[in-house]
Amino acid sequence: MILYEYPFNERVRAYLRLEYLFDRLFFLVRGDDMREHQIAVSTLFDILDVLERTDVKGSILQDLERQRSGLAALRDHPGVAQDVLEGMLGDMERVIGVLTAQGKIGQALRENEWLSSLRGRLSVTGGATQMDMPSFYAWQQKPAEVRRADLARWIDSLMGLCEGLALALRLLRENGAKSQAVAEQGAYQQMLGGKQHQLLRVWIEPTQGVFPEISANKYMIWIRYATQDGELKPQPVARDVPFSMSLCSI
Repeated sequence: MILYEYPFNERVRAYLRLEYLFDRLFFLVRGDDMREHQIAVSTLFDILDVLERTDVKGSILQDLERQRSGLAALRDHPGVAQDVLEGMLGDMERVIGVLTAQGKIGQALRENEWLSSLRGRLSVTGGATQMDMPSFYAWQQKPAEVRRADLARWIDSLMGLCEGLALALRLLRENGAKSQAVAEQGAYQQMLGGKQHQLLRVWIEPTQGVFPEISANKYMIWIRYATQDGELKPQPVARDVPFSMSLCSI
């Protein structure tokens, strides 16, 4: 199944963007090629850009505190697996503690003069060539394990946020029931009656050869399925499309 996710607000949109960037960063760091590590550094700066536009740390702490209060009320509740509950509460308390103890996320990276100068160069198309940034080119010539060690050191200051983000998204995604639906003639609508949701998840069978174009707010969901022609331009489909969906909220 191919999964598509649609956020109902900017907070969750920032969460999903950061999750995507962290996933790309960790993949690139594992490589050996200096070009992979250049993109890893650029991705590191992309993460800083997101953090400077949104108070992600504060939002994650609010979400985790809210969830912790709700789960703590289930202690000694019949029918609840207490070992699983205590394990989850322990994870939440640990992550909350780490995030609370940290100052501004990524501040050490912003205060690194070499990284700051590189950040400016990488924002210019082709600005990281050896003629523009010889010190960066010299770093790229170092052994892969040396570059990976530097990247790991720079990423370390973001790991608390990464773990908190993963936990917040896990709790959000798990707080939704999966259901089956059919988009008649390629279109699907559902009224929500003003109920607040944070995330819509849609699963499609790859054999359908379609993808969803989604619009949603607290009043309704609108999904229109499309396929791609030879030039990859989206083309609406006019047939029934079965799919699965889940509305998630904290």
